[in-house]
Amino acid sequence: MTNNIKDSVRAFIVENFLFGDTSFALEGDASLIENDIIDSTGVLELVAFIEEQFGVTMADADIVPANLDSLDRIAAFVSARVGAKASQSA
Repeated sequence: MTNNIKDSVRAFIVENFLFGDTSFALEGDASLIENDIIDSTGVLELVAFIEEQFGVTMADADIVPANLDSLDRIAAFVSARVGAKASQSA
């Protein structure tokens, strides 16, 4: 599941922040902020995408680099949220 999340988020980032430039090597652990891929406005766009795409709600306390600064961190955060959501409905 995390690979699907990474692929989806990677496609969103390439399209919206790298303007379709697929030649940029976007590694799973690369910092999106330190590499100037996203800024504060970009983080808000990313949050909106995650909420819409994966059906998770992000509280203000969730919008931190520990959850959103790399593809790996985003995938781990979303997987945990989707897993928790599935457990609650079961």
